[in-house]
Amino acid sequence: MNALAKKLGLSDDLAFYDVYSLDEPELSAHIPRPVYALLTIIPLTPAWKEDREKEDAALGDPAKYYDGSPADAGEQPIIWFEQIIGDACGSYGLLHCAINGAAAKFILPGSTLEHLRNDAMPLARAERAQLLHDSEAFEEAHRSVAPMGDTAEPVSGTPHAHRGQHFVAYVKANGHLWELEGCRDGPLDRGELGPEDDVLSPKALALGLKRIVNLVADSGVEDLRFSCIALAPRQG
Repeated sequence: MNALAKKLGLSDDLAFYDVYSLDEPELSAHIPRPVYALLTIIPLTPAWKEDREKEDAALGDPAKYYDGSPADAGEQPIIWFEQIIGDACGSYGLLHCAINGAAAKFILPGSTLEHLRNDAMPLARAERAQLLHDSEAFEEAHRSVAPMGDTAEPVSGTPHAHRGQHFVAYVKANGHLWELEGCRDGPLDRGELGPEDDVLSPKALALGLKRIVNLVADSGVEDLRFSCIALAPRQG
């Protein structure tokens, strides 16, 4: 993710760090503060799937809930992309982390991130999704780092089932915690944060990632095998 962030144009002043624990401060001491965003990958358990479906149904027509155009900006100060590119969930998650909230101040001038952010801002939901779909720079950056992982790349053009893992980004913007995932119906406002709360603070975790962890635990699943990284100032 650090390689992809750099390729897209996020300043070297920020970096992603592994999060080893949500409850033991000594295991998070290596992460500089404030934390601007969390990027998580979470297995789709039956309990979380049911919760997601209920939430999305309550929102009504996705186009009415989140159009994405400047008319929404006062209520939803978030640039969110509906995912229409396959096998790019992690890249969408990184994009949501980098272009929203305080992290956006670290976007380099003239970079792919700057162009995508500026070009997407005035667009409605469908046009914004298509903008990212058609971005050759975004595709090239995604492809350039994909071989760095340990998982084999899917063969282009072959059908495959979803692996059951979802990348979810959490960012702080306009004093609120936002949950961002391209395959939901829009950005989700998880609640208000104080000036002292960053995205790894106890309050932010309770409103965001721990909400899912507790939801799954309450369903009887004892071990939710999720992974989490934090976007924060680079050490040194």
